[in-house]
Amino acid sequence: MRPSHEANVTASARALGAPDASEPLAAGVWTLAGGRLIIAERGGPATILVPTEQVRLLAVDLPLANRAKCLEALPFAIEDQIAEPIESVHLALGAEIAPKRYLVGVVRHEVMAGWMATAEEAGLGQAAMVPDALGLPRPAEGEWAVDLAAERAMVRAGDGTGFAIPPAMLQPAWQAAGRPAASSYGAPLPAEMMADGSTLAPEALSERLLAPALDLRQGLYARRRAALPDIWRRLGWIVALGAAAHIVIATADTVMLRTIADRREADTRALAAIAAPGANLGGDLASSVADLLPAGSGAPPDTFLPLLTRVSGALGPLSGAINVRAINYQANALTLDLDGTEPGLVGRIDAALRASRVPGSVTRSPDGSIRITANKL
Repeated sequence: MRPSHEANVTASARALGAPDASEPLAAGVWTLAGGRLIIAERGGPATILVPTEQVRLLAVDLPLANRAKCLEALPFAIEDQIAEPIESVHLALGAEIAPKRYLVGVVRHEVMAGWMATAEEAGLGQAAMVPDALGLPRPAEGEWAVDLAAERAMVRAGDGTGFAIPPAMLQPAWQAAGRPAASSYGAPLPAEMMADGSTLAPEALSERLLAPALDLRQGLYARRRAALPDIWRRLGWIVALGAAAHIVIATADTVMLRTIADRREADTRALAAIAAPGANLGGDLASSVADLLPAGSGAPPDTFLPLLTRVSGALGPLSGAINVRAINYQANALTLDLDGTEPGLVGRIDAALRASRVPGSVTRSPDGSIRITANKL
């Protein structure tokens, strides 16, 4: 899978004459990089690969009867797994990757609206939108598929999820994840990571994306048969302003928070009654619903990859100034030891974490290294 900077044809919407979806140029796989759409492979339905760094990919248990009920329950199932207010993000339900376990994409409304505006301007308003890590083949359970390039590394895990991180963090992340068997679909991996020392050549992108595991074009952003000029640009402003107003009101008005909480409790009781007719839902709703869920393996939830993804995204702008020495994960705390000698680097790292709302601390050790300790989100 070639990175976007190696694609054989690049053109902005204006240079391409802003083709509409009926023209052959609108077909094929496109990548979104630096605010521009770049053709990666011609042929097949129009598909836009968006940066996985801006999409949170989760594997969520939804033990409900059908997809409609899963969509209703989804906000309640993931609100404790994300740092953003649930009203500020777009949720997309993907494929069932295991029995009653689904792939879910989480992306901020303003980001999604910006992507929609770019697609509309380029005449790709009907294109699917897929996180680019999902363009990699899904490996076997417990393994990784990796596309390593000069500026980023994409990983798709055996559970169907994926993430993207700076290349300097790839090997430490692999070690912290238990050294899973890794297959390379890009530049050769470090020798320690290669299972058989070879780089694989997957089938065409367009073939793998005929039925993507996750298409972000759902709900508010679903395809429309007809659209007014620049509707997605205006919609982006409406969504962003609406989300901001909602957050301000919710923060200032405790009465409204109580009303929302009561409404969510009522909705949860209704969904639980649908999923398990006749169940006795007592006063402790959380315990009652937990008792209805199927018994799992007893293993704690995997918080390592979501936490690592948030930290790596925050450190992305500083990747040229740091070198990851080691990554450790214990008791829901992620520790990264970095090498970096630039003046003020500790302050810049701390500011980057705060800007991305990652809870944690940054200290410089006596040996000159920098230690980041990030806590469970």
